[in-house]
Amino acid sequence: MRALEQGASVLVLEKQPQLGGTTGMAIGSFTANGTSLQRDAGVIDNADDHETDAGQFAAAEVEAQNNSELRRFFLGETAETLEWLRGMGLYFHGPNPEPPNRVPRMHNIVPNAKAYIAAFQARIIRLKGTIVCSAPVVELVSDGTRITGVVAEIEGTQKTITAKRGVVLAAGDYSSAPEMIGRFKGDRFKTIEGVNPKACGDGHLLAEQVGAQLLNMEITYGPELRFVPPPGDPFEQLLPTSGLFAKLLGKLVPLLPQAVINWRIKRLLLTWQHPENSLFDDGAILINADGCRFCNETDSPAREIAISEQSGKAAFILLDERIAAHYSQWPYFISTAPKIAYAYVDDYLRLRPDVSVAADSLEAIAEQRGFNASNLKAAVQQFNHYVSGEHVDSFGRTGDACPLTGKRWVLLGPAKAYFTTTEGGVAINAGLQTLNESGQPIPGLYAIGSNGMGGQVLWGHGLHIAWAITSGRLVGEKLGKKLNSSEQ
Repeated sequence: MRALEQGASVLVLEKQPQLGGTTGMAIGSFTANGTSLQRDAGVIDNADDHETDAGQFAAAEVEAQNNSELRRFFLGETAETLEWLRGMGLYFHGPNPEPPNRVPRMHNIVPNAKAYIAAFQARIIRLKGTIVCSAPVVELVSDGTRITGVVAEIEGTQKTITAKRGVVLAAGDYSSAPEMIGRFKGDRFKTIEGVNPKACGDGHLLAEQVGAQLLNMEITYGPELRFVPPPGDPFEQLLPTSGLFAKLLGKLVPLLPQAVINWRIKRLLLTWQHPENSLFDDGAILINADGCRFCNETDSPAREIAISEQSGKAAFILLDERIAAHYSQWPYFISTAPKIAYAYVDDYLRLRPDVSVAADSLEAIAEQRGFNASNLKAAVQQFNHYVSGEHVDSFGRTGDACPLTGKRWVLLGPAKAYFTTTEGGVAINAGLQTLNESGQPIPGLYAIGSNGMGGQVLWGHGLHIAWAITSGRLVGEKLGKKLNSSEQ
């Protein structure tokens, strides 16, 4: 879009039948510093502080691989990107807090991330850009000195398309590319699914084929345990993302009580967040569709790998009366978005009946979920024998002191093991040019978003979307310059 705004001709080739990708599936948080919304809320912020705080999310061994220079450059551009988005008529509420960020930085789009897609598509069309869907790119074309275009499959025919100013890779991550996951992270992770089943690493592979350097390909967010999404579209997914009603929503949101905002976020939280690991530390067990235990629930990522090998790649979390009561009030929650929303047992039973049931006996739980009741009772009995010291746990679990018992049982699930995002990407410079193994630019080829991570580690809500849109804006500015510009 930014290139179109500067007079360039732009062709968007989309592999899928419609635009959207992982961004269209997300909640839509845009994390930024130094924004006008922060200033309006009395928040003083800057990119240096943001860079420091961004380094607190990942484990130390992961953060050690971060390209801090590139991440600091990106964070310094986020405020301008947010204003650019607002100038298109997109509306945000916030800023909202997310520790360990020292100040609120999370700006949440109204009503959800589909608003980005609707706005971008409309603006591209309005500016006379061209969008072709169901048009996967299968090859990059080179004249021996630079990338000059692509080969795309359009309506069953391979077509070569020439790019005068450059080719930009913006094809998403590789969380659903088992061969790539196996190659870079290890074969034992190949059975783990990605949150977006269409994220197949196409852009990474295209770049690699022309000699681009790939960085941090072994780093993934996950695998982690997540409840399956609800059937159909939740209410917020049905709200209009453009037009008069969306504009009205944008103006109303800042006037809503914080309790209403938190309720909205809690609904999204129960859709997307993962159950806390402390559930298993406090005695919960995992059950497969046959009603049997199958792993050491406290050993991750072996736990997630074991889940991915079960029937339907799914499992269920069993809580007894003690654990269910424990996770029914602060500070013990099933899942959380820190300082924003906390979801307890009763929240799941009320808002996600598709993934939660309660009953006064194991037999009743088994009947509600179609389990083999004998297997379920045997699983609990064997776990209790281990807790009492009668024998070691069959799956190597240790340290549990409380048997599973009582007159109230809660079963949560199905839950699956997912890769949420992948952090690996093409090496790039500040001009978004792809770099080869020697660190030299590959003329004519650019990479943005998950394709052009450049060695950054962007854990925490709202950074991947902010990078995708910011890098897209910056490369558009670069390529939108006049043809006689000295920049290549």
